[in-house]
Amino acid sequence: MGVAAHPAPEGIARLRRGLQTWAFCLAISSVQVFVDPAKRYLVELVYSLSIGTACWLLAELSRQVLRRPTDPGGWPHDWRGAVLFVFSVAGGFLVGTLLADAWFGWSSWDGHGDVKRSVAVTAVAGFGITYFFHSRGRAAHLEAAAREAARTATESRLKLLETQLEPHMLFNTLANLQALVATDPPRAGEMLDHLIAYLRATLGGSRATLHPLQAEFARVGDYLALMQIRMGGRLAFALDLPGALGAVPVPPLLLQPLVENAIRHGLEPQVEGGRIDVSARTEGQGAQAQLLLEVRDTGIGLPAAAALPQAGSGFGTAQVRERLAALYGSAGAIEIIANGRRGTLASVRFPLHFEHPQEPPAR
Repeated sequence: MGVAAHPAPEGIARLRRGLQTWAFCLAISSVQVFVDPAKRYLVELVYSLSIGTACWLLAELSRQVLRRPTDPGGWPHDWRGAVLFVFSVAGGFLVGTLLADAWFGWSSWDGHGDVKRSVAVTAVAGFGITYFFHSRGRAAHLEAAAREAARTATESRLKLLETQLEPHMLFNTLANLQALVATDPPRAGEMLDHLIAYLRATLGGSRATLHPLQAEFARVGDYLALMQIRMGGRLAFALDLPGALGAVPVPPLLLQPLVENAIRHGLEPQVEGGRIDVSARTEGQGAQAQLLLEVRDTGIGLPAAAALPQAGSGFGTAQVRERLAALYGSAGAIEIIANGRRGTLASVRFPLHFEHPQEPPAR
C-alpha cells in the first residue's frame, strides 16, 4: 500500500484550469492561422485568450452558484450542467469579444472578422473544454471515493484482526489465573491487578487504528508482568524504548503476540526459563527511515529444520503479518530468526514516515 495522493486545494485546482484554458486558447489560435494563413496571429491570439478567459471565469462563477455537495467532483450535472455550459460559453463569447474589440479599437459587429465562424469555434471549443474539466473532476471524485473505501476496508480489517488477537491473549491469561487461584491466591490477586490494568489500557485504545509506541510498550510491560507472576524467577525481561520514539504511531497489539510466542515456544519449554528483551530503534534517515521493533528471547530457539525467513507461522505471528500488510503493504515486514547461539529474534520493520489512514471520528 503506497502513499495516497490527495486532490489539490480548490484555489490551486481553479488556477490549473485557467492555465489549461489558456493552453487550449493558444492551440486554437494557432490552428486558426494554420487553416487560414490570411489571418493575423496576434489578432487571433488576443480574441482567443479574451474569449477563453471570460468563459473560464464565468464557468467558475456559475459552478460555485449551481453546484451541490453531492455533485461528483463539484461539477453540476443534469439541467444545471447545461445552464453552466450555455451561460459560460455565450457570456464568455460576448464579454471576450467586447474586450478584444476594445483592445484593437474596432467592433466585430461592423464587419471586422467572421462572427458566425467565431461563434461556432467558441461553441465547439467551449464544449470540449467544459467536458474535459467535468470528466477530470468526476475522475478525481471517483478516485477519492475509492481511496476512502480502501481506508474504511483497511480499518475494518485491522479491527477484525485485533478482535481475533484479544480473545487469544485473554484465554491464555485466564487459564493461568485459574491455576494460580488454587495454588497461590496472593499471586493470583497480584496477577488479577495486572490483568485489570492491561484490559483498561486495551479498552482505552480499542477504537484506534494506531496508538503511540509508548502505549504499545506499556501494554507489553503489563503482559510481561502478568507472565512474571506466573513464572516467577524463570522469567526476566527489559523494555528499551528511546524517548524520541514514544509518540510514533503503531498498530495496537503488534508486539504482544511476539512476546507471547517467545514465552510459550521459547522460555516455557526450558526448565530454567530465560530472558526477553523488547526494544525499538530507527534505521536509515529522512524519507527512507524505518522503525525496527525487536523481541529477543534466550529460549530453546528455532527447530533445526525451520526455514528461518519463513519461521513463525503460528496464530500470533500470522496476525502480526496480516496487520502489517493491511497498514503498510509490502513496506512492512516481520522476520523470525535465530538469536545468535541461543534463543530467537522476532523483528518487525516498517517505514517511520508513512501516511496512515485517518482515525475514525470518536462516537
